Amino acid sequence: MQNSEIGMKRLDGNVTLITGGGKGIGFGLATAFAREGSDLVITGRNEGRLLAAKDELEKKYGVKVLPVVADGADEASVKRTVAKCIEIFGRIDTLINNAQVSKSGVLLVDHSKEDFDMAIMSGLYAAFFYMRECFPYLKESGGSVINFASGAGLFGKPGQSSYAAAKEGIRGMSRVAATEWGPHGVRVNVVCPLAMTESLKEWKENYPELFEKTIKDIPLGRFADPADDIGRVCVFLASKDASFVTGETITLQGGSGLRP
Repeated sequence: MQNSEIGMKRLDGNVTLITGGGKGIGFGLATAFAREGSDLVITGRNEGRLLAAKDELEKKYGVKVLPVVADGADEASVKRTVAKCIEIFGRIDTLINNAQVSKSGVLLVDHSKEDFDMAIMSGLYAAFFYMRECFPYLKESGGSVINFASGAGLFGKPGQSSYAAAKEGIRGMSRVAATEWGPHGVRVNVVCPLAMTESLKEWKENYPELFEKTIKDIPLGRFADPADDIGRVCVFLASKDASFVTGETITLQGGSGLRP
C-alpha cells in the first residue's frame, strides 16, 4: 500500500518541475510525484501529449498540473518556463532534468557535428539552463535537483557516444553543483534508469530475440516501471527522508549495472 492510499502524502504542498514529463519515464515520474501530492510543471515539445498528461494526472490525483511547451536547449525558453512556474505556483521544490534527444544507435565515427550538438544541447545544456534558473527558488525552498544520466555513459554502450557524453557531462556538473549548493541546503543527485517505455515496447516487438537476450543480462529479470520503480526512488530523493543524500549517482538497473 502506498502512502497516498492511506492519507499520508509525502510531498503535499510541493511543486515539481519535470522536463519531458508528458511521456515515457517523465510521465512515470509525474505520476509518482502526483500520487504523493506534489503539484507539477511538465515540459515537452508536443502540446497535445502534455495536455493529455495534465488531464489524466489532475483527474486521478487531484493535483494542479501546468503544461509548458518548451525546448530545454533554448535558454530563453527555459527562462520563460521557470518564470511561468513561479507566476503560477510561487515556488519550486524539485527540479527533474529527464528530457534528452540523441542519435541512438549511430556509431561514433558516423556522427556529424550536428548529431553531437543535438545531444549536448538537449541534455547537458538543458540541465545547466534549468539548474541555473531554478537555483534561487530551490534555495528558498531547501529543495533538490534530480538529474537523469544513463548506463550508456557508465558502461560504454556501443552506438551511444553523443548520448553518453551528454549524460556523463550531466553527472560531472551535478557533483560540482552538489558541492557548491550544499551550503545553501540544496541537494543534487543523479539517477541512471533502465525502464520500460513506449519506445522500448516497440523495440521488444520488433526485436524479440534481442530483447530476451537483454533481459537475461538483468538479474531481476525485467525492466523498471517508470512510476513504481523509478518514480518512487525519485520521490524518496525529493523528500525529507533523503535530507542527507547529495552528490550521489543511483543506478536503477535491476542489477545489470553491478559495480563496486
